[in-house]
Amino acid sequence: MSTPLDTNALKARQQAAWASGDYAVIGTTLQLVGERLAEACDLRWDEQVLDVAAGNGNATLAAARRGCKVTSSDYVADLLKRGEERARAEHLNVLFQVADAENLPFADGAFDAVLSTFGVMFAPDQAQAARELARVCRSGGRVGLANWTPQGFVGQMFKTLGRHVPPPAGALPPSRWGDEEQLRVLFDGAIGKIDVSRQQFNFRYRSAAHFIEVFRTWYGPVHKAFASLPSDAAAALESDLTQLLDENNRGGEASLVVPSEYLEVVITRR
Repeated sequence: MSTPLDTNALKARQQAAWASGDYAVIGTTLQLVGERLAEACDLRWDEQVLDVAAGNGNATLAAARRGCKVTSSDYVADLLKRGEERARAEHLNVLFQVADAENLPFADGAFDAVLSTFGVMFAPDQAQAARELARVCRSGGRVGLANWTPQGFVGQMFKTLGRHVPPPAGALPPSRWGDEEQLRVLFDGAIGKIDVSRQQFNFRYRSAAHFIEVFRTWYGPVHKAFASLPSDAAAALESDLTQLLDENNRGGEASLVVPSEYLEVVITRR
């Protein structure tokens, strides 16, 4: 008989991973995704908006720039501080609150729009996280998501990491959130309408080695994976990541430009 997945232990492990390094170094480069999502959700001035697993605040800032009353939440307090610094620099009025995506401290239907860019997809209990996003969104409101797809570059990068540092038995891959059929299952009963489009984000670095250096230093999951491996196994992981990056590079020999597919999702709440 298999041992049930301890989601609390997995959450603690993930929280430690995201708190390591400095995700904001990577997150800031993804700002375009937040802007696109804000437009896809057709955000309006004075709407109440919640950004879940906000990281350093890409969707938060995008919504605030459109005149929304934004609450930015994450379970890593240091990341919220980075988002707060960005909002202060732009003189944007945003409420920052530490909160777990699986247990949001907000009333039912409190928000006109609930957003998450590459955030809530990493919650260990995926069904519970989806229920929480739907619960705090009002009827007729929008749940807007940006999720890496299984077949895209980031989905493949996580598969590569998983071959070298296997996830706990029973853990569901975050890239399930990048599959429309799985999203329909996760949000079953809450969907009035769902609009899904495939988008691409281009990672731009000097080379594969530069990408790995940056992610190994600052991006929690990659940072933790390398830190957990002895030198020979770490070298093998670096080799596999280099091969994946080179295979997807459309920037030529002098640079690295790697497109990564993601789903842009707007769910109108039933």
